[in-house]
Amino acid sequence: MTSAVDRVTQLLGHLTNVSPALKDKVCIVTGAGSIHGIGRATAISLAKRGPKAIYVTDLTLNNLEELAKEIESTYKVKCIPRAVDATSTSAVTSIINDALTEFGRLDVFFANAGVATGTRLQDENAESFMEMMRINALSCFLAVKHAGEAMLKLGGGKQETGGSIICTASVAGIRSGAGSPEYSASKAAVINLCQTSAFQFAGTNIRVNAICPGLIETGMTKSTFDYARQRGSAHKIGQLNPTKRYGVASEIAHVVAFLASDEASYVNGQFIAVDGGLSASLPVVPGKFH
Repeated sequence: MTSAVDRVTQLLGHLTNVSPALKDKVCIVTGAGSIHGIGRATAISLAKRGPKAIYVTDLTLNNLEELAKEIESTYKVKCIPRAVDATSTSAVTSIINDALTEFGRLDVFFANAGVATGTRLQDENAESFMEMMRINALSCFLAVKHAGEAMLKLGGGKQETGGSIICTASVAGIRSGAGSPEYSASKAAVINLCQTSAFQFAGTNIRVNAICPGLIETGMTKSTFDYARQRGSAHKIGQLNPTKRYGVASEIAHVVAFLASDEASYVNGQFIAVDGGLSASLPVVPGKFH
């Protein structure tokens, strides 16, 4: 039987060939600074689909200029790195206005900026809870509100209103047990924001969806994976979900890219778990059927 690690390697090879599904579109990605993160992987996945331009952003420019150069040289797509505080109204509207000024349109906004903690309820307080909501939920609210307004504008060859907004939530926002109370609450808020906003934009061809990653190897989960590898137990990570393995950032990225494209034109107001089946079941007892 193929090992989980071998299976991940096989899948990465399959995910390299894609169609130009984003031709002429202008995209913004937040939270793209982490080398092993979902934001960076998504920027590359979008670039493979041939958009007109991609803005890659994070709180600082760390790693973004190198990412932009890689995208431009490899995929021949205009890529603009920017330091953007995703929780700031002025910063979010500024980069959106830049896209409209430079290219006349905005088609895709991937609101991926966020943080996570592993704290217990008794160790959290009002300040830490509100900070988590500010970074994880407010950033998505600002993206949905202001990107949605921009997607109502025509220009740059865009002849109809519309676009795709994707927000990073989590399986922790669907079920308990996958994150701390404050983190889980912030991601549940993101899910409902996307569902409610989809109806607010009814009739405009603007789609709003949430992506809910499960156990994914990223910079945010690096310590967990490093610890398992040090103990020689990396093969056990993800064994309690039906797929029997963990996921990698590019697997999330390709689902985001699908949602960004017109191939997902009838997918709206949804929260889509990309978790190997983790959220599909109640807790299981390993045994005959597992």
